[in-house]
Amino acid sequence: MRALRLVFYHGPRLLLAGTFLYAGWIKAADPVGFARQVANYQLLPYAANYFVAAALPFVELLSGGLLLINRKVRPATLVLIGLNGIFMMALATVVFRGLEIDCGCFDPSGTSHTSAWEALLRDAGLMVLAVLVWIQRGRQTGTPGDFSRN
Repeated sequence: MRALRLVFYHGPRLLLAGTFLYAGWIKAADPVGFARQVANYQLLPYAANYFVAAALPFVELLSGGLLLINRKVRPATLVLIGLNGIFMMALATVVFRGLEIDCGCFDPSGTSHTSAWEALLRDAGLMVLAVLVWIQRGRQTGTPGDFSRN
């Protein structure tokens, strides 16, 4: 049973780490292209698009890196759950408003096209993985709300 718990912890943790390290790296490499993608959502004032494009990749890189090295896992997972929730809400507004834009998640240049529905489904899967990591890490450290040993 313990081996199965480890698989359900390390597998999702490493998948989340790789996903967010890749996404952060791609966005950090092209901040201007990513700012255009953020602006396509039509949710933020002009200057805020550039702030998000400059800051978000490094939050993703830091959280993904912490997951990769298995340190401060619960706080990093909590950040990713929050970010993913925000991404999902933004994508839901795109669907609701009928905008035909690329999500910009893994290709800031916009050469590929991932519909908002596809990105929303992918983010739902990432949310499931993040919740699994949160729960399994809590079981490993003892109490679910204890951040001192994460």
